[in-house]
Amino acid sequence: MITYLKGKLVYKDPTYVIIDVNGIGYHVNISLGTYSSIKDAENILLHTYLHIKEDSHTLFGFADENDKKMFLNLISISGVGPSTGLMVQSSLSAAELQEAIVNEEVKTIQGVKGIGSKTAQRIILELKDKLKKDTLIQGSDNLKPLSHNTVRTEALSALLTLGINKSSAEKSIDRILKNSKNTITLEELIKLSLKNA
Repeated sequence: MITYLKGKLVYKDPTYVIIDVNGIGYHVNISLGTYSSIKDAENILLHTYLHIKEDSHTLFGFADENDKKMFLNLISISGVGPSTGLMVQSSLSAAELQEAIVNEEVKTIQGVKGIGSKTAQRIILELKDKLKKDTLIQGSDNLKPLSHNTVRTEALSALLTLGINKSSAEKSIDRILKNSKNTITLEELIKLSLKNA
C-alpha cells in the first residue's frame, strides 16, 4: 500500500526513524543497515513495507530496494515475522545473508538472536534456489566510529528496543567495547552484541 516515503528526517534511532512527509510524521522501523545508510541526511527516501495486523499497522523502511526484497523473502517463510526479519537484517547485511543461505551456512543464520536451528534450516531450504539466481548485494564497510559514550548509549537503546534483557545487553556491550579498544562503529557494536547477548 505504501511503497516508499520521501521526506524530512525528523528523528533517527538505530531501530526506527520519524519522517515528516508534508506535515505527517511517519514512525518507520528500520534495520541497522538502513540506520548506517541514511547517516545524517536531512531529506531521505525509504522503501517501505506496511505490515497490517488486527491491532496495529506497522511500517518497515529500507534504504535500498535489495534490503526490502530480502526482508520480503524472509517474512514469506512460515515462522519468520517482521520483527524477526528486521533482527536478521540488523545482524547480517543483505550480502552476508544471501551468501549464508546460498552456501547453506546454518550456524551463521542461527547466530542471529531468536533464530533456532529449524528456522535457520527452513530459511535456507525455502530461499536457496531463489537467491542463487540473484547477484550478490554489496555491503558498505566505510563507517566512521562515534565517541565511546554515544555508541554505548545508542547501542543499549537499540538492543532494549529489540527485546534484549538490559543487564545482558550492558555486559555484552561493555565486553565488546573493551576488546575493541573503543574503535568500533555503532552498527558493528550492535551486531556483535546481538550475537553475544
